[in-house]
Amino acid sequence: MNSYVLDTYAWVEYFRGTNLADKVEVILNEKCFTPTIVIAELQTKFLKENLDFTQAVNFIEAKTITIPLTTNIAILAGKINFERKKLNPHWSLYDSIILATAREIKAKIVTGDEDFADLKDEVLMLKI
Repeated sequence: MNSYVLDTYAWVEYFRGTNLADKVEVILNEKCFTPTIVIAELQTKFLKENLDFTQAVNFIEAKTITIPLTTNIAILAGKINFERKKLNPHWSLYDSIILATAREIKAKIVTGDEDFADLKDEVLMLKI
């Protein structure tokens, strides 16, 4: 069984029911994880769109294992952020935490975020 880390992009596509939601739904049959920072990003997005996040977060917790930001992940994320910013000035600390989480648990990131596009071995891109 493969392991996947779903990022904010993947969850937004899923909850909006876009044409990429079916791909996310198939992946949810595998072993999936959601970093807690993704939950924070999603909460912000739901608030901006004046939507209740309760059912969505309950679904995320039922379908995936949430991974907190540990000291090890934070240290790795800092290193990743330092290196990735040299390659991409738009790279964010959020992305570094998601990538560090995936590396820590040896899982692939599920996303459509172009900032991850060069990490082909570590990412499953929802769109091509």
